[in-house]
Amino acid sequence: MIGSSRARAMASSSGLRRGIDGSGMVAALLLSMALTAAAADPPFSCGASSAEAAQGYAFCDAALGPAARAADLVSRLTPAEKVAQLGDVAPGVPRLGVPAYKWWNEALHGLATSGKGLHFNAPGGVRTATSFPQVLLTAAAFDDGLWFRIGQAIGREARALFNIAQAEGLTMWSPNVNIFRDPRWGRGQETPGEDPAVASSYAAAFVRGIQGNGSSLLQTSACCKHATAYDLEDWGGVQRYSFVARVTAQDLEDTFNPPFRSCVVDGGATCVMCAYTAVNGVPSCADAGLLTGTVRGDWGLDGYVASDCDAVAIMRDAQRYAASPEDAVAVAIKAGLDIDCGAYVQQHATAAIQQGKLTEQDIDRALTNLFAVRMRLGHFDGDPRSNAYGGLGAADICTPEHRSLTLEAAQDGIVLLKNDGGLLPLDRSAVGSAAAIGPNADDGRALIANYFGPPCESTTPLKGLQSYVSNLRFLAGCSSAACDAAATDQAAALAGSADYVFLFMGLSQQQESEGKDRTSLLLPGMQQSLITAVADAAKRPVILVLLSGGPVDITFAQSNPKIGAILWAGYPGQAGGLAIARVLFGDHNPSGRLPVTWYPEEFTKVPMTDMRMRADPATGYPGRSYRFYQGKTVYKFGYGLSYSSFARKLVSRTNTPAFSTAVLTSLRETMAEEDGRSYHVDNIGTDGCEQLKFPATVEVQNHGPMGGKQSVLMFLRWPNATAGRPSSQLIGFRSQHLKAGEKANLRFDVSPCEHFSRVREDGKKVIDRGSHFLMVDNHEMEIRFEA
Repeated sequence: MIGSSRARAMASSSGLRRGIDGSGMVAALLLSMALTAAAADPPFSCGASSAEAAQGYAFCDAALGPAARAADLVSRLTPAEKVAQLGDVAPGVPRLGVPAYKWWNEALHGLATSGKGLHFNAPGGVRTATSFPQVLLTAAAFDDGLWFRIGQAIGREARALFNIAQAEGLTMWSPNVNIFRDPRWGRGQETPGEDPAVASSYAAAFVRGIQGNGSSLLQTSACCKHATAYDLEDWGGVQRYSFVARVTAQDLEDTFNPPFRSCVVDGGATCVMCAYTAVNGVPSCADAGLLTGTVRGDWGLDGYVASDCDAVAIMRDAQRYAASPEDAVAVAIKAGLDIDCGAYVQQHATAAIQQGKLTEQDIDRALTNLFAVRMRLGHFDGDPRSNAYGGLGAADICTPEHRSLTLEAAQDGIVLLKNDGGLLPLDRSAVGSAAAIGPNADDGRALIANYFGPPCESTTPLKGLQSYVSNLRFLAGCSSAACDAAATDQAAALAGSADYVFLFMGLSQQQESEGKDRTSLLLPGMQQSLITAVADAAKRPVILVLLSGGPVDITFAQSNPKIGAILWAGYPGQAGGLAIARVLFGDHNPSGRLPVTWYPEEFTKVPMTDMRMRADPATGYPGRSYRFYQGKTVYKFGYGLSYSSFARKLVSRTNTPAFSTAVLTSLRETMAEEDGRSYHVDNIGTDGCEQLKFPATVEVQNHGPMGGKQSVLMFLRWPNATAGRPSSQLIGFRSQHLKAGEKANLRFDVSPCEHFSRVREDGKKVIDRGSHFLMVDNHEMEIRFEA
């Protein structure tokens, strides 16, 4: 989301050169914002003794709705004051008692310093916040209750920071719910993975958690980014700022857009951020069909639309979509954009109005959306320390509960990929000596990934192991994850002298990050040769722990008997080292399952710029994600081992739900006229779709020897994968902790309109007549649709 230095320089320098005619007041207001010193109290308006309350301004009347209050406030602003509000740094309006505000704040997996409004450097103030695992690892838990609690904890800490005047905004530009389409994408680590059902569930759960208890007062405001089809940074000379993504209506509807729809419809998100991507030639932030038609119209966004940073400037300077700055500003605002991350709109909106390309009414619409969200955050209800969240303060940041939650999240996400001969878990009393080798063993930066803030504490894998093993020696082996040079002989000698060897390898933000895609799926530099040499020298099979966001091709380790166990630990957050140690020594039974497909290196022959999800056998294009990919894998989506043996099977009294006669009659009337073999979902309607829903039950039993959590994934498959159908599609997941020997029944609510439908090439959803199969592992249940 952060624009490159080049993009920022373009936006900033062009704005300084051109300026805005007659905008001295705008410049003065922006300057006043920069010179405002941090106050001891949180900023607010409409206090009981304030001038604005005394004047009886309607925007101070809490009995009115947020939109009406916002409209009243906007009506009292001068044109220059209005334009000044259109950037992420919005100055105050002292004559109306309106406090300054900073819209850009980050909370991807904890409060972060990447934005402008959160501060951890106040003398005597709060200096840290809870750092949860990077999102992709959290997604591996397949637990929407966990995702909700993480969002809730982050939201509480944000509101607490605001209450003690260390936050200048409560609008959090998180979560990132883009689909992890290509394993090389540098920002895939920030997302819930490759599956639209998982990403949609994560989006709704996280948003509900971070925004609060569902009352009219928001704890914080969540912003789902980056709509839409954004998943490339810099590959093969193609940069995200100028990338034109050719995306079919079919892929938009069934892959790229569902998480954003869920954010708004199911989660109630109060913001959607438009991406740099030009989808089919139209920049997302200039696409009225997307922003006004779909996001606000079809999905019913009650909130605002923000641009990615410098996206409006880039429309002119990099994409050449707009001929002038004024054209870029006008097309974005008219398309449905409400606020610019950057100052470009603030700098050029006045001229756009003077040139007749934009109207003051266009500005009013945008500002009403913005101020309505600030109303819902309680910024115009007097002192926020008197509202429902007013009791939150410094003591509510880095609490024992939040520290425990980040450990739980890391533990539940860790995926056991290999465990030959039951090497794990280890008996701590049997480990006389051990060696920890690898650049990620004692690097705190490997825990917190990107978009991070200062963590409450930091437990590296080395530190975690030290709490279990007294005789532990450490060697980095490489100076960094890049591993351009390796101390192979020294590492082999250390391995040969220890009873057990732990290798902590993988990636870092130097290989995958915002602005940087990978070109290879192999481990960087000399990591593979170092691992192999250490494994050959060790007394017994070694344990390999991978810290990474995106998948890596570790086929060599998969097949090497000298590598006895492999764990993927993502970027596991502040408690990551302890979580890893607890899994290694059996204090936690691993239950994570991969939220992405792990592809072999040969996949890198596929251009990242090819956005097609579906395979094309005629040209050798293999497709993408478990839903459509036709090729070899290193590990499949949903793969993950446990220390226990779990049995899962579908159980039901009947193989066919009892659909009512009225519903079946309605289905006949929705038959797709052109083929006679499917039913239009749109024509079935909300009531009809509700009546079609039915429950399915999965019996899960833990055969031991340990208690543990189990994530059950239910898929749908069709008799064949023709007509663009996925080979299979995840339709739901449930998590349950079971003691050894314990059995439980897990209920899944199946919605044929949502789960059995497929998307045609024209983007329309239909349900095919005939057989559909629910699947859990190798167990299937046939459901027939005939009307």
